[in-house]
Amino acid sequence: MATSTSVVTGVDFVSIPAQDLAASMDFYENVLGLEAGKTWGQENPLGAEYETGTVTLAVIDVARLGIEFGATTVPIAFQVDDVPAAREQLEGKGVEFLGDLIDSGVCHQVMFRDPAGNVLGLHHRYA
Repeated sequence: MATSTSVVTGVDFVSIPAQDLAASMDFYENVLGLEAGKTWGQENPLGAEYETGTVTLAVIDVARLGIEFGATTVPIAFQVDDVPAAREQLEGKGVEFLGDLIDSGVCHQVMFRDPAGNVLGLHHRYA
């Protein structure tokens, strides 16, 4: 729980590591259909931002920042209205899912990977 002494006022963006930035940019914009925001450099971009409606995703060529690449192994959950329908749509675009639908009793979710191997998920809270 935040206290009145916290210096943090919100989350500006979540970083997602990329190895092949062009492939990752294509995935987030054309496969997931996210709104492209700012690109960090035009000739040889360092990263690109995508808007989700709640949080900006910053897909970054981490090696160019001197950071060793490591794919995220816990999912970033993308809110959708209907997990099975969203899964079917993404499967039609070649996305492979990591397993069956998970029903936690309050939500549905299913996991997949982006081109860099980062684990992502489709999520819908129904309760």
